[in-house]
Amino acid sequence: MLSKEEGTIAVRLARSAIVARLSDESLKTGDIPPIFAENRGVFVTLHKNHDLRGCIGYPEPVMTLLDAITDSAVNAALHDLRFPPVRSDEIANIVIEVTILTPPAKIDANPQDLPKHVKIGKHGLIVKKGLYHGLLLPQVAEEYGFDAKEFLSQTCIKAGLFPDAWLAGAEVFVFEGQIFTETEPAGEIVERT
Repeated sequence: MLSKEEGTIAVRLARSAIVARLSDESLKTGDIPPIFAENRGVFVTLHKNHDLRGCIGYPEPVMTLLDAITDSAVNAALHDLRFPPVRSDEIANIVIEVTILTPPAKIDANPQDLPKHVKIGKHGLIVKKGLYHGLLLPQVAEEYGFDAKEFLSQTCIKAGLFPDAWLAGAEVFVFEGQIFTETEPAGEIVERT
């Protein structure tokens, strides 16, 4: 778990990485706590006027937290194919959220029992089947009012699978996320619980 101070640094790093890339400057990180040298999974989410504006990350701890945050932030701003790239004049209107992930754990249960193992508001989901792979962060189920079955189905859809693929042999993984977000663009940073 990150402290409030470390979470604040994480969100500020994400914003700084985007601003640096948009202005063709190099990112200056300054002194950062040792936890940023640990490998962690992370997602960076951008919101504009309460609407999703970009979200990209690494579900697995494949790089340092520092690199995962800065890379995810730039990719969420410029390379999320669902949205046009963020413009320099737009960043002042965007709220940045950083979700630090625990390593995914496979749910070993009969398919019909999977919903019993999904805790809404606590778990994020990853669904895998063959070459298909989809992920939804823990906050998505709460934001959209999904119950466990709908959350499983929506994660399957995100993977490009049929909604009931979780009943038909898809692998399901859960993870948890610690969420730090700005209360307004470039504003106070709080931990969402």
